[in-house]
Amino acid sequence: MGDFNVKLAKSKSEIKKFTKNLLKDVQAFELMLKDDWFEKGVSKIGAEQEFCLVDKNYKPLPLNLEVLKKSGMDNLSPELARFNLETNASPQDFTGNALSKMEKEINQDLKKIEKVAKKFDADIILTGILPTVRKFDVERDKITPIDRYFALMDALRDMRGEEFLINIHGIDELNIKLNSGMIEAANTGFQVHLQVDPQDFAKRYNIAQTIAGPVLASAVNSPLLFGKRLWRETRIALFQQAIDTRVSDEHLRDRHPRVTFGTDWVKNDVTDIFKEDILRYRVLLGADFEEDSLRMVYKGQTPVLKALTVHNSTVYRWNRPVYGISGNGKPHLRIEARMFPAGPSVLDEMANAAFWLGLMEGYADQIDNITKLITFDQVKANFYAAARGGMTKQFTWFNDKRYYAKDLILNELLPVAEKGLKLRKISKKDIDRYLNVIRERVEKQTSGSSWMLKTYNDFKDRASKEEILSTITMYTIKNQKENLPAHLWKIPKLKDLPHWHPAKLLVEEVMKTDVLSAQPDDIVEFVADMMGWAKLRYVPIEDEQGMFAGLVTARAILKTLRQQTAEKKLKDLKVKDIMLQKPFTIKPEQKLSDAIKLMDEHKIGSLPVVQNGKLVGMLTETEFFHLSRRLFERFKD
Repeated sequence: MGDFNVKLAKSKSEIKKFTKNLLKDVQAFELMLKDDWFEKGVSKIGAEQEFCLVDKNYKPLPLNLEVLKKSGMDNLSPELARFNLETNASPQDFTGNALSKMEKEINQDLKKIEKVAKKFDADIILTGILPTVRKFDVERDKITPIDRYFALMDALRDMRGEEFLINIHGIDELNIKLNSGMIEAANTGFQVHLQVDPQDFAKRYNIAQTIAGPVLASAVNSPLLFGKRLWRETRIALFQQAIDTRVSDEHLRDRHPRVTFGTDWVKNDVTDIFKEDILRYRVLLGADFEEDSLRMVYKGQTPVLKALTVHNSTVYRWNRPVYGISGNGKPHLRIEARMFPAGPSVLDEMANAAFWLGLMEGYADQIDNITKLITFDQVKANFYAAARGGMTKQFTWFNDKRYYAKDLILNELLPVAEKGLKLRKISKKDIDRYLNVIRERVEKQTSGSSWMLKTYNDFKDRASKEEILSTITMYTIKNQKENLPAHLWKIPKLKDLPHWHPAKLLVEEVMKTDVLSAQPDDIVEFVADMMGWAKLRYVPIEDEQGMFAGLVTARAILKTLRQQTAEKKLKDLKVKDIMLQKPFTIKPEQKLSDAIKLMDEHKIGSLPVVQNGKLVGMLTETEFFHLSRRLFERFKD
């Protein structure tokens, strides 16, 4: 949304005023397009680098405004959550050593920010989704206190309601309810910009759509969220669901999410997209206007098109058209590729950018109309297949040919990308450096996502999720500091994890979430068998509405067995007759040390973990035993 002073469009009059300015902006844009105002023959590239702040335990650290102030950097800005920041690389003429210059600048900026972060006992990490992010890190109270972010979250709430449901299926399943769209802040990306001539926009944009799938397949870096193994690029699913303003109903009417790949090819020019976004997506935000864009065009002045830009910023296309004004005062058009995750390293990011940019140029030179070679549905299917499976998937390519990702990238796409970079006179050193990263990554079938999953799976039976996720985060930071591409990363060893402080762990990082429960009206015999079959000592009780109602202990079962008589047999009793109705409980965001103290003081062996009246997990002696065993194993030498 840039630096625009935006606000929530609350009243009908505010929406009406914004809509009028939006329609004026489209008319002004069309006039500028018709009268040939736009900059031509200029090809520039740019990038936006998002990243996260973490504390010494590799957890999100909500200090972005403090780091921003201390840095004094003009190209650094805060993002949605208090642990997110973004730096913008300087635009480069797309030729010569533009790519390596951009890589150098990004690395220099990150090192400056890293030094500032150290003053706050923090570090920075490039990652599509921070593995250690927790549910309460992305709740409404963690929003960066900037009006436009509050306005966006309020607008989403007003359209969607109070409940934000996220459901993503992968190896595991994430099914969670949140109180806002703040979960979107778990996503961090690396956006690449390419300036294009307006008369070539449709051709270039359709190429960008076509190559999005296989390019994303080679770049995936976001397989984990809340300890769940989901899509290879979970950002794609998460972003769509977090910003979705649709509500379910019983009809079959098609409605489109605000995070979208699109619905069809661009057939005419960029206004196809602007008009579709106005037609399909209601105004979310308002703004104060000091200019009449249409009047400015009539006067020969270039307008900033504030309403159009603000509305465009609330529709999240994975390839987004961007209107801007160059230093010479002329308007220009860019295509912003938004599908790339942050990381695994800056070198990986620049390799992804080089691959995408090379394909954009190579196919623009080779093919006049790419839509004659492949259907839009095939292109869209390729994109979501890549997000789900990365390089494990097959893709439909030109003339209905089917390729495995590896074969398509190595045999078809890399030669085109190399030719495209040569057409832009990119230095041979840069071409070899970046495309070789893609080549070796694909040959080894090792992306950031596959490295994370291999590490996770290697330790999942020998360590807690918290330890695994902290290890992945720590090694990611270590490898990024060396600017080492992901295909050269080694699987870490758990014993090498430094600065691990069990006393600072939170309950949710240790608790068991795969919990068996019973209901108050179940018979006690059922719970007794449940305990025997699953080797349980404690069974939490939930009512029919899913609210936590009590706890049955093995001790209560034994006591009932001793007291049963011929007239009062175990099978005649119900759970509500023997359960503890008000057992001690704890919240997931409390410290583990609080749980230990509570269990020790009251001589209890379990604590149901309850949030807003609902059971979210269990903490028992077993979890503490496993934690102690791992501590002994780690420090036995």
